[in-house]
Amino acid sequence: MAATLAVGTVTYTGSTTSAYADVQVVKDAKKAADGKEYWVQNHLVSKDVAASRGADGGRKKWLLVWAGDENIADTVVKDIKNLPGSLGGGLNKFKNALPGPDFLAVIDATQGSPTYGKVVNTATVGPLVENEPHHMQYVWHKGDTIYAGALFAAATYAFDVSALPRLKLKGVSLPTQTLGGSVPDAYWVLKDGTAYGTYMGGPVVPGPHTYANGSTVVGNGFAGSPGEVVRFDQNAQVLSESPAATPQGDNKKLCDNLPQLDKPTCANPHGIQAREDLNTLVTSDYAEPRNIILDPVKQPSPYLRRPTVRTWDISDRNKPKLKAVSYLPDGPRADPADPLHAESRAVMETTVTNLPGHKGAFAQTMQGGAVFYTPDITAKEPHWIQVFDDGAANKAIHPNNDSNGGGSNGGWIQTSPDDRYLYRAITGRSKGALGPDDPGTTGGVYILDIQKLLAAGDKVENIKGRIDTKEKSQQGGGGDLPTVVGAAPINPGTPGGGPHWGAYDNFVLGDDGYYHETDKPRHLAVSNYFVARSGLDGDHKVNLLNLGEDGKIAVDQNFRDEFTGQVGINFNRKTWPHGSFGNAKPHSELFVVADADLK
Repeated sequence: MAATLAVGTVTYTGSTTSAYADVQVVKDAKKAADGKEYWVQNHLVSKDVAASRGADGGRKKWLLVWAGDENIADTVVKDIKNLPGSLGGGLNKFKNALPGPDFLAVIDATQGSPTYGKVVNTATVGPLVENEPHHMQYVWHKGDTIYAGALFAAATYAFDVSALPRLKLKGVSLPTQTLGGSVPDAYWVLKDGTAYGTYMGGPVVPGPHTYANGSTVVGNGFAGSPGEVVRFDQNAQVLSESPAATPQGDNKKLCDNLPQLDKPTCANPHGIQAREDLNTLVTSDYAEPRNIILDPVKQPSPYLRRPTVRTWDISDRNKPKLKAVSYLPDGPRADPADPLHAESRAVMETTVTNLPGHKGAFAQTMQGGAVFYTPDITAKEPHWIQVFDDGAANKAIHPNNDSNGGGSNGGWIQTSPDDRYLYRAITGRSKGALGPDDPGTTGGVYILDIQKLLAAGDKVENIKGRIDTKEKSQQGGGGDLPTVVGAAPINPGTPGGGPHWGAYDNFVLGDDGYYHETDKPRHLAVSNYFVARSGLDGDHKVNLLNLGEDGKIAVDQNFRDEFTGQVGINFNRKTWPHGSFGNAKPHSELFVVADADLK
């Protein structure tokens, strides 16, 4: 079918091969630092875009999902892990052997809309393909650039979403612009529209790397250690790179590196959030990615997964200064025979509080299955304590779950804008994770009431309650510590089949017919995918959940796939608006509203 394409200021006519009828294709391209053209190409389903507006021209809310094309390197992981040796059947045995583009899916998230849950646009990126789209920022505000990272390409894209459902490309950062780090993970957008991003992996080239500030680190190469924090302008151009490593290195017993470094380090920043009013940035170290994400065959050392959180002084926004490296404590579940599932292991994410008067932050561990808190991120040495164990929420998620939080595979964690609640998504424990007789657990979403904890002030000693026994791990620590007020299963009956990531909906429709930001979200969205090449995949669905003011939560039964009719948008499908490329992997999501519809 014919379609009009726009490249920069050049317009020409092309065609699409999508099975969707009447797809309008609009391409926006920019030249990157290497002199080559990079682009985003919109594939707008004309009838659905028109229907989504409705006869009354109703304003829309969109869910943007950053997704990667599934490919042979993803689908053979289980075969490689379980059947060493030759793989019978050749490429014909595996789905999605041919390369396809990565994309942002634009989904109608307006409840009551005739196109609710439909993918009305797939905005593909090129020329890079199949580079494992990962995270964007945690929340979007009007005027923000959307920053989106590609793990394997070490690329960061900057998108203009002011005219949704159509996107434009503002720019792209390539590995040659971030030589001090690799494997981009997450982003935090500042009030001036710039952003900090975590680059979890080591310098692109192994050996010594000297930063602009004169400091030198010795790294073990791409996707290794140590990583860095990058500041981007609104077009994804690099403003600064800041090393996450300390000059003296980190604890040798707790921080493995492969290959080994003379100064061992846990500096692999993953999660990132900031309090600009406190001039403080917090990052959490997850893992040395090369040996976790990129190599599913061997069983790596548990000490390649990190127990550390870093706080930074960002008084000079362009020169973040590392202040402290905090080692999270082990808890009552810790077993010397199983260090991988000690509470402190694999600090994937951190989230700050929001309101003036609160100076605390939370951190969560993926393999450790625990939530930690410090009441004062501005302290010279922040004091972190465990305040919750995923095991205490397991039965609230699903009655057949046990109460062991180890190996919960928790990912997303986020404070509500009003600091009343903590939102948490856990994939659940895979069958056999804790031994051959382990049945695993159903994953899902749970909500914690954190009001008493924050009201206890900025001194740890004033916080009542502790998780210091296995019983308290399973039932809660009492006192001021958080309590579960809402929970919902995702993909019940499938151990380890729950969500990895999520986002809250910070928009409500006002009486004036326009959307406005709210500090009391009424919806969450979650996606059931991690990184296939790590051996932890998922069913590739995206669900929307309704959230009550009291913290109660339930899966929205009306958010259904347009093809299967089942609850949840299934990214395992034969065709997309951009063509018949098959299954895709939805990693992260954001609620976004076009500028014209938002006040």
